[in-house]
Amino acid sequence: MVAPARPAAPAPASTVPLKRRKAKADEGVITVGRSRSGTILANTAGIVFGVFMLFPVYWVLNTAFKPADEVLALEPGFWPSNPTFDNFISAFKAPLFLKDMLNGVIITLFAVAGALVVGFLGALAIARFQFYGRKAIILVVLVVQLIPFLSLLIPLFLMLQNVNLGFKTFNLTNSLIGVSITYLVLILPYTVWTLRGFISGIPRELDEAALIDGCTRSQVFWRIILPLTGPGLVATSVYGFIQAWNEFIIINTLNSPDKQNLMAWLLQNQTTRGTAWGPLMAGAIITSIPVVIFFLIIQRNIATGLTAGAVKG
Repeated sequence: MVAPARPAAPAPASTVPLKRRKAKADEGVITVGRSRSGTILANTAGIVFGVFMLFPVYWVLNTAFKPADEVLALEPGFWPSNPTFDNFISAFKAPLFLKDMLNGVIITLFAVAGALVVGFLGALAIARFQFYGRKAIILVVLVVQLIPFLSLLIPLFLMLQNVNLGFKTFNLTNSLIGVSITYLVLILPYTVWTLRGFISGIPRELDEAALIDGCTRSQVFWRIILPLTGPGLVATSVYGFIQAWNEFIIINTLNSPDKQNLMAWLLQNQTTRGTAWGPLMAGAIITSIPVVIFFLIIQRNIATGLTAGAVKG
């Protein structure tokens, strides 16, 4: 009679300590980190740097709410003793303030919209089509960004004086249209260069699949390329808006005070009798509000636009 087989005894539990087993599992892996003292030092340096960067902004706010006697005091205070809104009221009641604000909005919106339309079509042609001189155009777009635009100010002024369209000659100096076109040209190289990268990141297979499904070239543009380039258009518009809204020298040179923007208007607070620091700082705060509002409206798409195309699957 055969005795029944005994069940196998369970394997003895490993006596290797847990830390030792983890050490073996992590062999060959190098962990890059920072010691506690290094982290504290880095955070301290970051806080100090942030304070230095934010202090001018704080001082603008501080001065804007100070009355005139505190602004001109021999010992400056780090906060207003008697806060007031008189500087903001003075800025709003100043001559040409509201008109220059409206001028700035019109010029900026026209320049940004025009640069996005022209730049998007140019970037699409460079990214999607093969033609003679394509690489040369890309190089020219990059080199144009390296040229100081102020060096072209005098030739630009002479060109705007005599804009010949064949049937009539126009003088676009001292006009909102002339400055808007100038800003459009100023923003255009960056727009083309940036949007080209976004469009190049869209696989051509999507275009081909849509054409096979029966879409026309225009339908491929409206239904595939344009929606996928939306985040790139948003990110590019932020730069264009800031560039056009904050520009000062060109519009101050080409236009009279009644056809300038708020940046040029701020100069009116400096006279031969002195500088009105309170209204100047209040005007600077009001000038920055449209940029902040524009940023808040499109902030959800900015991160997507800045990182789109960074990683390919």
